[in-house]
Amino acid sequence: MGHDVGIWIDHKKAVIVRASAEGTTTETVESEVGAHPRFGGQQDGGERRYEERHGQDLDRFYDTVIDRLAAPERLLILGPGEAKGELERRFHRSKVHAGCAVDVETTDKLSDQQIAARVTEHFGIER
Repeated sequence: MGHDVGIWIDHKKAVIVRASAEGTTTETVESEVGAHPRFGGQQDGGERRYEERHGQDLDRFYDTVIDRLAAPERLLILGPGEAKGELERRFHRSKVHAGCAVDVETTDKLSDQQIAARVTEHFGIER
């Protein structure tokens, strides 16, 4: 039988919570993706190359997070911005986790304890 996992994610870090009736474990994965400046107007070649590198860095970060999930049965993705949707799309494209039920919710910044509480509440796990 699989396990339940919740992830709070933004472009700077991901907090992975594995939850079961026996308890929860938390792991933080730091992103090495630099800040993403907003370019106005038409992009020249340098800006396009920067955007491509930034996208590749994010993809590597998402792949690292996905690799750490260890075949969840159910997955809850939380976060304040675009990263949660980007991770969900990358997760489904990976095809490694076929059959995993995925829910996505928008949340503000949460502490590790708040993330763990939200994950156990979402999955109905008694602590």
